[in-house]
Amino acid sequence: MTRETLVLIPGTLCDGTLFAHQVAGLSGLADCRVADSSVADELGAQAEAVLAGVTGRFSLLGLSYGGIIAFEILRRAPERVSRLILLNTNFRQPSDSTRANQERWVGMTCLGRFEAVTTDILTDLMLHPDHAKDPALRAAVLGMARSVGPEGFVRQVKAQLGRPDSRADLANITCPTLLIAGQEDRVCPVLLHEEMAALIPRAKLEVIGPCGHLSTLEQPERVTRCIRTWWLDQTPH
Repeated sequence: MTRETLVLIPGTLCDGTLFAHQVAGLSGLADCRVADSSVADELGAQAEAVLAGVTGRFSLLGLSYGGIIAFEILRRAPERVSRLILLNTNFRQPSDSTRANQERWVGMTCLGRFEAVTTDILTDLMLHPDHAKDPALRAAVLGMARSVGPEGFVRQVKAQLGRPDSRADLANITCPTLLIAGQEDRVCPVLLHEEMAALIPRAKLEVIGPCGHLSTLEQPERVTRCIRTWWLDQTPH
């Protein structure tokens, strides 16, 4: 039996390390392929790059900015997405405070202060306070940031700052949808996921704690188990 393709899209400053546990744990169910989320500074071009990397129908998983890319993919090719998994993401346009912060981080990066942005600001913002004290977890997050690099980070920020509000699109999502939120996520709070769950037909919401913004790294076993259980429930027997 041919396994369905699962495309996993990382968030800002993240690479395949973000999904290492999920790729290993889901490989028996799906052909897992991690997309590059830093190839374009325009959201439509980034979505098209992901679509060009896979043929036919596929399942789609996106975390944070990866979820924003997923919304754009659904606007462009909804007929190609068979399952949707959204983790720690945001369907709204950038708020004024988000825009100001991200523009400040881009400015710092362009002035050669990329390490300060990643080490002193974003790692602590993204992780649950308890997890931010874990040297191995911090090293993993900083390693991903260095892998994406300053230029990739600037492209990611520019693309997501130009995103539309996806609220009107949520009711048009017809494929089975799983939402996963971190109980203590300060970047994309639980409330956002509750709003999405209410607007997306057939959506299921799971809230995991203690957990910040990077649920797949902070609670890898629980996230993978949650996805596996939901996936099998959606699979005809």
